[in-house]
Amino acid sequence: MAEMMETTKSKKTTMKIALLILNIILLAIGNCAGPLIMRLYFLHGGKRIWFSSWLETAGCPVILIPITVSYLQRRRSGTTTDHESSTSSQPSNNDDNKLILMRPPVFFASAIIGILTGLDNYLYAYGVARLPVSTSSLIIASQLAFTAAFAFLLVKQKLTSYSLNAVFLLTLGAVVLGLHTNGDRPDNESARQYLVGFLMTIGAAVLYGFVLPLMELTYKRARQEITYALVLEIQMVMCLFATLVCTVGMVVNKDFQAIGKEARAYTLGEGKYYAVVVASALIWQCFFLGAIGVIYCGSSLLSAIIIAVLLPVTEILAVIFYKEKFQAEKGVSLALSLWGFASYFYGEIKNKKKMKKREQLPETEMPIPNP
Repeated sequence: MAEMMETTKSKKTTMKIALLILNIILLAIGNCAGPLIMRLYFLHGGKRIWFSSWLETAGCPVILIPITVSYLQRRRSGTTTDHESSTSSQPSNNDDNKLILMRPPVFFASAIIGILTGLDNYLYAYGVARLPVSTSSLIIASQLAFTAAFAFLLVKQKLTSYSLNAVFLLTLGAVVLGLHTNGDRPDNESARQYLVGFLMTIGAAVLYGFVLPLMELTYKRARQEITYALVLEIQMVMCLFATLVCTVGMVVNKDFQAIGKEARAYTLGEGKYYAVVVASALIWQCFFLGAIGVIYCGSSLLSAIIIAVLLPVTEILAVIFYKEKFQAEKGVSLALSLWGFASYFYGEIKNKKKMKKREQLPETEMPIPNP
């Protein structure tokens, strides 16, 4: 019996690691390609900020595919369980047969987070439209520090010396990227527009630094088992409400009427305009799904650290695709970010080994805590 429990626990751990890797890949795709595709929209004639922010979550219907697959798998396994329980007189889990797993408290929490996400999307899109890549990236990277602070306050995240070192190094890497931001205001923008874009991007960093731990708090306070199928439903609700917020903004700003005219005037061509729009919606969906998945498998701080470590990767991709200059500062930032990333994971591995060692100690050999 003990061996079976150990085997089951080992399988669950392996599955969670595999799921974590998958979500890190999704987060990497969205985090690196999202700003680039959004920048492509603005560089070639796109001007609708509410529309651009709307695209960040409007691709959420694609989540219905994995949700449907998950439901069919639950139905199949539930049928098997019902058959086994009928022969063994054991009760089965009725949740497996439900189309929607989410209960009202989780729904309302997800809706509130979705509204905040919609506002954050607008703040971020405004910054990308107004600021150079290096400046906006520098400011957005500061959300790591805000995430660490809010995670400490909301979910009592333990900040070890390794995680603090990672936060310091990744923030320092972002600061290094900003060394060449003096006098980087575009010629076609006024000082007021530049300042508003700067403040909007700071607001986006603070707000998303709050949203990530709030999502983790929702997992912890939910009065039901948090499975990945439920995580997908939470993502769907969040994106729906975020899209609703941006839809209201588009209606007020008359963005829907302007899309056709903007597509015809797009310098890359009307067909490529719509290709950029569709690609933007799908890529940003990878980002949000990856971020929420990493929180589920790890923590909000881990999600923020991965976002920060990918910052210089985005800079390198901007050099490749947009022919931006690769200064020495970007190389230093990349090295600092990788160092911080390695520091965090080294601390996590060391902590897990210490916990495993404590679990294996007999009760008589357990260290006595200090009074």
